[in-house]
Amino acid sequence: MNVVPNGRPPFRADHIGSLLRPAKLREAFRQHATGRIGDAEFDNIQNQAIRDVVRLQESVGLQVVTDGEFRRASYWGRFVSLIDGFVIKAAQFKFHDDQGHETEFTAPHVVSRLKRKASSGLVEFGFVKPLTKSVPKITMPAPSTMHYWRVGNWSEPGIYADAKDFFVDLGRVYQQEIAELAAAGCQYVQLDEVALANLCDPASREKARSLGADPEALVDRYVEAINEAVRDLPANLVVGVHMCRGNFKGKYLSEGGYDSVADKLFSGARVNHFLLEYDTPRAGDFAPLRFLPKNKGVVLGLVSSKLPQIESIDVLKRRAAEAAKYVDSARLAISPQCGFASTVAGNPVSEADEVAKLRLCVQAGQAIWA
Repeated sequence: MNVVPNGRPPFRADHIGSLLRPAKLREAFRQHATGRIGDAEFDNIQNQAIRDVVRLQESVGLQVVTDGEFRRASYWGRFVSLIDGFVIKAAQFKFHDDQGHETEFTAPHVVSRLKRKASSGLVEFGFVKPLTKSVPKITMPAPSTMHYWRVGNWSEPGIYADAKDFFVDLGRVYQQEIAELAAAGCQYVQLDEVALANLCDPASREKARSLGADPEALVDRYVEAINEAVRDLPANLVVGVHMCRGNFKGKYLSEGGYDSVADKLFSGARVNHFLLEYDTPRAGDFAPLRFLPKNKGVVLGLVSSKLPQIESIDVLKRRAAEAAKYVDSARLAISPQCGFASTVAGNPVSEADEVAKLRLCVQAGQAIWA
């Protein structure tokens, strides 16, 4: 199956990438971290879990598959670990839930000029490709991940002249990664963009201001960083940008519609399509989709990966029809709003819930756009 960069989402039913780690794999992460099992045994457990999860995705009818991000402790950790120049420190933001419970997290911090040590995606892609006739998708953290969460103190002094200088170096890392993936036959890359989604939230913007940053300048900088990452993009490779409001054990980082970033992001980012969270009222309405150029598409994240309740196909049809008031239905698709496990711990849903929701996306895609 070939994916064509044509401004439409490549599949009517997609998913965001991470899937629930089975119990044996979660235990293997713990045992490997404490030295109770070695690299070879850990690799064997990961490999079998990936084989199983590829079959799971095929069994529900998906035409796009990932390795579930089963080789990663978090959605960004493996990518960052293969770049010299970063250490991990506490983030300056916190996850929270509707009850106000907060959870701290960590983020990259620059300690020397960046240098890529190895590919993070080639091993993942190379293992999955021969397992399936579906299209393997490789996910990566967006460039802003390496900056926003410590925006008031993102680097040791004197290493980079400014953030623009830093993002040029970081852009080279992405360019090399994407070129190697394309040479290996990869057709679909997704950038997970959390910072720009957070900059839709007035509270997050105020937090950034309190840390000495200009929120509007950050929007410009992060869109430019996406474009630097995909510069010289191979002609046969599709890039989608997933907008995420944070996803950690069911908690989130921000809320607010896309209004404040839509014009700059949708028009300015040189990508094929966007995968947008629309599972709760926190995401706002579909009106910002009016800023989407006619050569770009949208995957509507209408199905929750955070809650076990199964959505109604009738409701999904109605919401897709609402979105079609702003975007030609030919350029629409459906997915869960986020991954099921941005970290090893996963969201508070069961594997049965996950399977039902992935199958629902396939069924809804067929029912809405048959």
